[in-house]
Amino acid sequence: MTQDDEKFLRRAIELAATAREGGNPPFGSLLVGPDGAVLAEERNTSLTESDITAHPELKLARWAARELDPATAAATTMYTSCQPCGMCAGGIERSGLGRVLFALSTEQLGTLKPPAGPPSFRQEGPALFDEARVPIEGYYV
Repeated sequence: MTQDDEKFLRRAIELAATAREGGNPPFGSLLVGPDGAVLAEERNTSLTESDITAHPELKLARWAARELDPATAAATTMYTSCQPCGMCAGGIERSGLGRVLFALSTEQLGTLKPPAGPPSFRQEGPALFDEARVPIEGYYV
């Protein structure tokens, strides 16, 4: 890790503190371009915006997918206060970002908050494979 990496991670932690001060979960992230310039910053706003998807990592991934060409996106680094959750990791993957550097791992975060319970919803499936595959078949070729 470079001194710049440490500087940007510290900024992500500052953004997390700002999120908490604003009444939101304490998570912050920033996206740095290939030239080392900060392209965008975000903090969690899931409570104040009543949007369960308003995680900073996902907001930055959506921004990058809209605003950056694929080559630039692939050359960026996202700095984030905590390891991205599954939802955010999916968005980051689909946006084509090149690198994510996080301060706290999911495991470390787990030691700082109450344990999560089992999922509160049921999942059932797969079902209707022959019908469900029709709109998808050939799309990824």
